[in-house]
Amino acid sequence: MNTAEKATAFRNLHGNSGCFLMPNAWDAGSARILSAQGFSALGTTSAGIAFSRGLPDGAEALGRAEMMDAVHRIASSVSVPVSADLEAGFGTGPDEVAQTVAMAIQAGAVGGNIEDASPDSPTGLYDLALAVDRIRAARAASPWFTLTARTDTCLTGGAQALPQAIERCQAFVEAGADCVFVPGLTTAADIERLVHEVAAPVNAVMGLASSSLTVADLRGLGVRRISVGGSLARASLGLVRRAARTMLEHGRFDYAEQQIPDAELCGFFALDDATARRQGPY
Repeated sequence: MNTAEKATAFRNLHGNSGCFLMPNAWDAGSARILSAQGFSALGTTSAGIAFSRGLPDGAEALGRAEMMDAVHRIASSVSVPVSADLEAGFGTGPDEVAQTVAMAIQAGAVGGNIEDASPDSPTGLYDLALAVDRIRAARAASPWFTLTARTDTCLTGGAQALPQAIERCQAFVEAGADCVFVPGLTTAADIERLVHEVAAPVNAVMGLASSSLTVADLRGLGVRRISVGGSLARASLGLVRRAARTMLEHGRFDYAEQQIPDAELCGFFALDDATARRQGPY
């Protein structure tokens, strides 16, 4: 698919009445393996990208140029639509956010999320008026880019976190967001309330130990899109740490039983993504 076809396909996934799963990749290799399983779209994970470079999550550690390079490597390695984790837009002002969206499009993404977290604010969030202006500017940067507005209200806590998240999501949708994302929601009741009170597709993030909800559960609640954030990357690094401890403390190499053979991986990566997907799950 070319860029226009990917953009249309990704937008249509959100317009369908069903629910789709969009796992998050952190490099070209993870993207290729995920794509080959048959997923209709992939997201990137800013956390996973940062961890792969030995850095903590956050725009302060990994700059915009390096993030866009990672997005490009992922998007150019697969034939499915890619939505980029654009953190808080890599800038405070609406113009900076619009520039980030333009750069993401140049990198090959056909969608992306902008969050309202602000480390310089006493509340941890951008003032609502500025947050709305930032989403409006992101929307103006491209009419076809599938724009997801993320609010971190439920991560900052407080008794009114969910009502405030709903208020922000409603304002973001009015400003042009195509999808909303509220990390920190783990109960069915809270997710269902968000779905019912916001007139836009809702993305739910899974892969956190605190939630046992399944795809079927989320589909029943009306969730349109499911992502997994940095959980796959963290699980992969968890395997490395467990393997290291087993080698050092017990002198065993049991982890190798889970590896993909070298010849198999080389053969897989020798194929282009479209061919690999035609051959079925890898």
